[in-house]
Amino acid sequence: METITKRRKNGQRKTSSKEVIKQFKVIVEKYSDGYIAYPLGLKGVVVGEGDTYEEVLADIKSAIRFHIETFGKDVLEVESSVLEAFVAEAGVAI
Repeated sequence: METITKRRKNGQRKTSSKEVIKQFKVIVEKYSDGYIAYPLGLKGVVVGEGDTYEEVLADIKSAIRFHIETFGKDVLEVESSVLEAFVAEAGVAI
């Protein structure tokens, strides 16, 4: 959190905490029994799950927050090199 101090007209200071929002790219996979999601750009393993798309997004946000609170900001990549994520199929002879 970032602390912001503002000076009022009467000279008093007003201090408030402001959360900084960081955007993460998240991979969401759909299965017959629900969804799982995991973020890109974090060190460690973070997974969210839910019965609906909305539930899995809420769960992964909570999991990301918990991961950062638990292990500190060292788990954040300074600048994620991932610009976009794609799902593709590749045929391989086996």
